[in-house]
Amino acid sequence: MISNNKNTKRADLANYGSGSYLASDVTVLLDIVAKDAVADVPVSQKEALIQNGQRHYSDMLTLEDAPSAMHEQLYIQALEQGTARTATDIANLAYTLHRIFQPTVSDEQPLVLVSLVRAGLPIGVLLQRAIADTQSNYALPSVHYGISIIRDRGLDPLALQMLLDAYPDSPIVFVDGWTGKGAIYQELIRSLETFSDSSHPNFTNIFHQGAEVIPLLTLADPAGVAWLSASEEDWLIPSGLLNSTVSGLISRSLYTEPQSAGLHRSVFYDDLVEADHSLAFIDCINVARHNLSIAPQYLPTFKQPRYQTANLIDKLAADYGITNRNRIKPTIAEATRAILRRDPERILLATAEHPDTTLLRHLCKQRNIIVSVLGDKILPYQAITLIKQRSKDH
Repeated sequence: MISNNKNTKRADLANYGSGSYLASDVTVLLDIVAKDAVADVPVSQKEALIQNGQRHYSDMLTLEDAPSAMHEQLYIQALEQGTARTATDIANLAYTLHRIFQPTVSDEQPLVLVSLVRAGLPIGVLLQRAIADTQSNYALPSVHYGISIIRDRGLDPLALQMLLDAYPDSPIVFVDGWTGKGAIYQELIRSLETFSDSSHPNFTNIFHQGAEVIPLLTLADPAGVAWLSASEEDWLIPSGLLNSTVSGLISRSLYTEPQSAGLHRSVFYDDLVEADHSLAFIDCINVARHNLSIAPQYLPTFKQPRYQTANLIDKLAADYGITNRNRIKPTIAEATRAILRRDPERILLATAEHPDTTLLRHLCKQRNIIVSVLGDKILPYQAITLIKQRSKDH
């Protein structure tokens, strides 16, 4: 039986929302704040403040507008093009999780999927739908939560502790959309270090795959740092093309000082409901997964990160005189988001006319951004955005 204390703590978690997803899909452990309580900082001003070291990116937000008609059209094309692959990848990930955890989890001690807000949310919801599917051969008792992770500041410690208190006997798997350079993986290492002593009461919640294995799952892992991923390719993941309107209408998370005893914060974009694709995306992939004719595959897991693109990032930094690696945004998804949210200097492409970079090239043309085609020099990445330098020191 679940103890009353655990029951109470699980009930407390249910008080949090799910964005525009179904309550059964995810519980997002964020404090939702009103848009007018957040400083809406223009991109160019935000860039200067970040690079001058005056403000951290997680202290500011540039409020989102609805995507343009062109942006919407390219998302729809990407979805048509990528539905079968996404569905297959989710089935393979679900099957692999089932094989690994089925002997040890139960309704009382479910697998805890923890999606990293925001890019992890759509992937985590798809996985939760898949492993909650009792008609499949990979059903598994599981729960799904979304928590904030912020570069330089780590996982939201309060949100993580709430989960550990509510599920003290459950394994946790962290879910993200893709890896770029491996920066978020590094944040996980730092944030989870406190649990890495085998005598820590929560050691087995996190280090269930080994004392040094961070259980990070992604849809794509070009950086080679995930414990489990569907592939290591940089491809046009449909959910990577939009921001809040494919992520439950939730904004990028905003930092909250630990001493304030509050969760990281977020804005809910209720004004973008008409443009929201979040549930439609999930339903589309879910239907395709149900219709797959091939049996799911058991995917390999990795005990150690391979950091297979570290040398490439070093070379790009040297070639372009970049001292702050945060200015290098690899992968199609990150490169696209950087153009929409940051102030780019140039875009590096592996191929001039690759169909997966259509939106990127359109945005570059629109904003007169330099495009350099470098061929296989930047593989496995198809695209990399270099952020404009705003000060000599950064």
